[in-house]
Amino acid sequence: MAPKTLNGRTADHEVADQFLTRWSPRAFTGEPISDATLMQLFEAARWAPSAFNLQPWRFVYARRDSEHWERLYSILIEYNRMWVSTASALAFVISDRFRRKEGEAPVPSYSHSFDAGAAWGFLALQAHHMGLAAHGMTGFDPDLAYADLGVPESDYRIEAAIAIGRPTTPQVLPEMFRAREVPSSRHPVSGFVFEGRFGD
Repeated sequence: MAPKTLNGRTADHEVADQFLTRWSPRAFTGEPISDATLMQLFEAARWAPSAFNLQPWRFVYARRDSEHWERLYSILIEYNRMWVSTASALAFVISDRFRRKEGEAPVPSYSHSFDAGAAWGFLALQAHHMGLAAHGMTGFDPDLAYADLGVPESDYRIEAAIAIGRPTTPQVLPEMFRAREVPSSRHPVSGFVFEGRFGD
């Protein structure tokens, strides 16, 4: 089967179109986004798989027109604040470090970050399905994040921040970002998949 090319990206093996057309832009319209729309994204995250169905993901969010925006926005490093300023919402994905069962002492969860990553992936695909975009990033001040979000670091890990909005043309971005406002490629499957033993 011939490789499929969409959105300037080529898949070497057959995949659904959404995996080629979804990407992480930095240019957003800044238009208001409703809580109902955001709840659709979090609903998609809800249905991600997780070990023992523990669902360790948590989200803290703010819409750009809300009282919480500036506090969450200020957690980002300056480089990211330069483009996130046009997003409609900002969220932080958090994972529970422990496996908790009623009547039992909490024990460390091996897959909490892995599972929260699955939830983020579902959210990103739902955003794309709705004509929105979600751009994940780790460029934020962790100490400030734990303090300002009220997250107990001993129990939870702040995994990433997510800018959410409706994508638009690169002209809304500072000039330093415009040339990078294109879908990125990926390493070939042959570079990261091994049969039988790592590296083989």
